[in-house]
This record gives sequence, C-alpha cells and structure tokens, in this order.
Amino acid sequence: MSDTDLAPILARIADALERLAPPAPLQDDLSQADAFVWDAEHRGLRPVPHVSGVALGLLQGIDRAADQLLANTRRFADGLPANNALLWGARGMGKSSLVKAIHAAVNRDRTDRLCLVEIHREDIGSLPDILARLGRSGRRTILFCDDLSFDAGDASYKSLKAVLEGGVEGRPDNVLFYATSNRRHLMPRDMIDNERTVAIHPGEAVEEKVSLSDRFGLWLGFHPCDQATYLAMVRGYARHFGLTIDDDRLRAEALEWATTRGSRSGRVAWHYIQDLAGREGVKLERHAAA
Repeated sequence: MSDTDLAPILARIADALERLAPPAPLQDDLSQADAFVWDAEHRGLRPVPHVSGVALGLLQGIDRAADQLLANTRRFADGLPANNALLWGARGMGKSSLVKAIHAAVNRDRTDRLCLVEIHREDIGSLPDILARLGRSGRRTILFCDDLSFDAGDASYKSLKAVLEGGVEGRPDNVLFYATSNRRHLMPRDMIDNERTVAIHPGEAVEEKVSLSDRFGLWLGFHPCDQATYLAMVRGYARHFGLTIDDDRLRAEALEWATTRGSRSGRVAWHYIQDLAGREGVKLERHAAA
C-alpha cells in the first residue's frame, strides 16, 4: 500500500484518538463570563456566554417570592449578610427561571457583577472542591442547583449539610447557595415516614433527614396557579413577543392547551406560546420555560 493510500486512513485514526483523549482541564478564571456550569468530570468551570432565561417582569403569580429573593440577592451583592435560599413547590411555576431572572436583574445596573455558577444534582459530591475554588476567586457568586432532591440510600445530603452550615470550613463568604426542589424537605415523604417506623430512635432519625432544609435561611414556596394567573402569564408572553391575536381566541386556545395537559403553570403557558408563535410564523428569542 502506497503512502498516498495510507494518508486518509492515518488521518481518520488521528481524529479518532483526538476524540477519545480527555479534554484539557477547564479554567477557573471567573472573569470570562457572568455565568458558568461546573464540569465535575474535568474539575473546571465552563463559561456560559448567554444565559437562557426570561425577564423578571414576565414571571407572573410569584411576586412575593420574587421580591424576597431579589432583596436577599441585592444584599449579598452589596456585601451584606444574606441567606442561602430554597425555592420549593409546584412544578413549572418559575423556580429556576426566577433565580436566573434575579441574577440578570441585579447585574443590570452593577459594575461589580454577580457570578452565577450552576452545579448539577449528580455532582453534589464535588461541592467542597468547587466551593474552595470559588472562595479563592474572591468574586461574589451564587452557586445554583436546580431540581435538588435526595432518595433513599443517598447519603450525599450529609456533605451538603456540612457545606451549608456546621462544617469546619463552611461556605465561603463570597458564595451563596440557591437551590430549587419540588420537595419542601428535599426528600420524598415515604423516605421520612420510613424512618419513623424502622428507626430505633425515630424522632432523631427524622430530625436528621429534615434538618437539611433547615440549613437554608430563606424558604420560598411556589404553589399551583389559578386560571386568572395562568391567563395573565399567557397574555404577558404574547405582548412581550408581539403576537397579534384576538384575546377571545387566545383565551380559548390557552385554556384548551392547559386542559389537555392537566395543569396550569408558567411552563404550560410558555409551551402554548411557543406553539402559537410557530403557527403564526413568529420567531422567538431564546428563552427558558418558566
């Protein structure tokens, strides 16, 4: 076989080896962006140039939670005492969207901008590593975990307890931890009830399980919305994106859309708006569901 024949084969082998090789370690330089995702496998931060989210004013029916989280975050950004926050409750009611919207709102008029770092639920075990890195950076940072919960047999919640409060090192002063969950105590009810029936000291066992949520100084509850709030969400999105549609038709379609899905929420409203925009031939900017 001639060198000419071997060239494409060698090129393919080289490409395959390059794909198999682990990526270079990511950098910890927080000046690259205002948002990052923690890459636990490669122990580094991946910059996010454009955060997918909605404007704070578009989030309907959660005014009290929004006001409290905004005030807490502004205090933190100003170097004042602030609490870790747990946003818990109904699915699709804007918990994660609120965190991203608050981050954007606080940064809008600041030169010393807050950093937002997302850590995935399955990477909670690497919290001590990322907190040490964020602490060394000195930049004020919100560490955010979406859909945080723990199942039976999962002991990683103990390390989270130590990190939030109670550990020797604890949480760096320049880092605040925000989490969202569908569960108020971050664990399924049957897991807590099981402790009451099988533990030698059921009170102590249950206390250990639910004490994790007590490490969050700020609890914000999100509850299913009524029809009026749902329609306000739909109308707000329609106005924001310039969708010209008769209000009676909008109302009828939005209610039918919610009925077929068996629920009313910000996420359902957003999915309807995406469907409507597609049918109307209107392109939407990149946004996340509420």
